[in-house]
Amino acid sequence: MAGLATSLGAGAASNSLEQIKDADVLFIFGSNTTEGHPIVSLHVNNAIRNGARIIVGDPRRIDLVKFSDVWLNLKPGSNIALLNGLIHIILKEGLQNNEFIGSRTEGFDDLKEAVKKYTPEYTEKITGVSIDRLEKAARLYAKADKAMILYGLGVTEHRTGTENAMAIANLALACGHLGRPSTGIMALRGQNNVQGASDMGPSPAVCTGYQYVSKPEVREKFERAWGVAFPTTTGLKSVEMFDKAVEGTFKGLFVMGADTAQTDANLNHIWKAFDALEFFVVCDLFHTHTTRFADVILPGASFAEKDGTFTNGERRVQRIRKAIEPLCGKAEWQVLQEISTRMGYEMKYSHPSQIMDEIASLTPNYGGISYERIEKQGIQWPCPTKDHPGTTTLYEQQFNRPGGKALFVSLEHIGSGEIPDAEYPYVLITGRRLEHYNNGSMTRRVRGIMELAPEELIEINLADAKKLNIANGEMVRVSSRRGQINVKVNVTERSQAGNVFLAFHYDDALSNLLTSGYRDSIAGTPEYKSCAVRIDKL
Repeated sequence: MAGLATSLGAGAASNSLEQIKDADVLFIFGSNTTEGHPIVSLHVNNAIRNGARIIVGDPRRIDLVKFSDVWLNLKPGSNIALLNGLIHIILKEGLQNNEFIGSRTEGFDDLKEAVKKYTPEYTEKITGVSIDRLEKAARLYAKADKAMILYGLGVTEHRTGTENAMAIANLALACGHLGRPSTGIMALRGQNNVQGASDMGPSPAVCTGYQYVSKPEVREKFERAWGVAFPTTTGLKSVEMFDKAVEGTFKGLFVMGADTAQTDANLNHIWKAFDALEFFVVCDLFHTHTTRFADVILPGASFAEKDGTFTNGERRVQRIRKAIEPLCGKAEWQVLQEISTRMGYEMKYSHPSQIMDEIASLTPNYGGISYERIEKQGIQWPCPTKDHPGTTTLYEQQFNRPGGKALFVSLEHIGSGEIPDAEYPYVLITGRRLEHYNNGSMTRRVRGIMELAPEELIEINLADAKKLNIANGEMVRVSSRRGQINVKVNVTERSQAGNVFLAFHYDDALSNLLTSGYRDSIAGTPEYKSCAVRIDKL
């Protein structure tokens, strides 16, 4: 959100999923789309059938590499260098869209100066991607009439995650691949309603619809609607809450539908935070690692027990209708409403549609959306009025920034917070597998899924396995400066030499005991995608 909002004015996908199939070129960056976003990958498959050229930017040889024209096999943490290098080639060969740059952007001269040193030779040295691959990718993307960038957590889960998103925007803006159908940037969200949750203002800096708390007019609007005094200062991000809990200045926490004791980075730090809390409430469907720390556990409701909306990765607000009544007797909005009322702020909603109407009344992007309008088909925001059809393509006329122009942001390569050394010589990348959903607390309870993917396997390159004298299926201990786990080996060419890969789905192989405490300085996102580890045969 922070990166794209800075460059373009909105932290969301610029286009619709349906438009993917008509793109000439797809640049898939930091996303194992077929496993992490299987529905999106159906649209990618349609594009491939229609003749789209594919660029894959990923340290791993993911399945999409088989269908790609060029694989940018970059080293973890070198995203900015790679993107600056592509822009350098585009400018050197005169492939940029000067008309678009001149009329619809600002800051280009500074960017031009910043990328001068990112020659193909310099970029190859940092990223490990060969010059011919860099040049081929740059020409493919720049010369396309309709090119889209699809990126995932492999871009954002670095200590430069926000800057990585800005660097992607720089590339798209330099070539004028924004503001038209089947162009643009799609940030692939991690779960089915991440966009909708993000839209509702969980970031401490914003209210619903990314309205900044720092603006007096925003505070006044919400104060009138809710009858409360609004804070003028920004609150804590979740990672900052944990830091303050360990310090002893943050006392109480309510976690709903998140197994942070398994999914957050540097888990020993998170566990210390939970132990330090005076009062901890968890609301979830099942017992998880997080519920072990709770003082009070409240039963949650699954998707099948919910009435409401999900907003998907293309900004489409869609109705969800319960198939059964909540097994625990209350929907989660009723639980929150009752807690709020008992704590002194009375809520009197009788149906989720009333909550939706309040969202629309306070959130310009959702202003024209109601249950009645999305009964048969969802609507993509921005939808400001009741007669507005919704917006399939953002930025057709102008960007959502002062003056309506997008901003080029000059960036420098920084790299990962932790790099390999003699003691910890391998880079650990974490991610997802097709069979399991997020932390696996639901999918590990499904017998058929567990028959397909019963245990964690660490991916190790054949050359590294030979060096370590490890055979397929043997057990190893994986250690970092923070913790260690024992896990079975999968010798494979999917991981490049020097890199290893683990998912985070299995509670008996907690890969986040290994991940580091480095974070994005703006968004606070932990650096899940790169840390140093050692591997010892058991």
